[in-house]
Amino acid sequence: MRKFGDIIYTPEEAPSQVISKAETHTPKIEAPDIVKKGEPFTVKVRVGPHEMKSHHSIRYVEIWFYEEGRPFNPVRVAKIVWEPDLTVAEASVTVTLQKSGTLYAISYCNLHGLWEARKEIKVTE
Repeated sequence: MRKFGDIIYTPEEAPSQVISKAETHTPKIEAPDIVKKGEPFTVKVRVGPHEMKSHHSIRYVEIWFYEEGRPFNPVRVAKIVWEPDLTVAEASVTVTLQKSGTLYAISYCNLHGLWEARKEIKVTE
């Protein structure tokens, strides 16, 4: 039996039969590299270009944060659900952080599974 983390694809670790899907399925995270402690900033996540039809679409993305020094990680920041035929797979959320760490975005395609992206964020005083 495989661990759940072993079935999440990344561009670095995807089996040969799915690696061709990495560009259109891996989330793209847009966020500053450095933010001030407690100050709001915008995190944009998009997946694609990817069709958004009922038979094949990105259904959701979850944003998680792994905070340095926190005993229990990660913390879910947001889950954005998209409806096929009506939406484009992109969203923005406003975030405030107290400590540095890593943002993770996990997207789900109903045909090609779960895909992960990461971005380190440094928090300054």
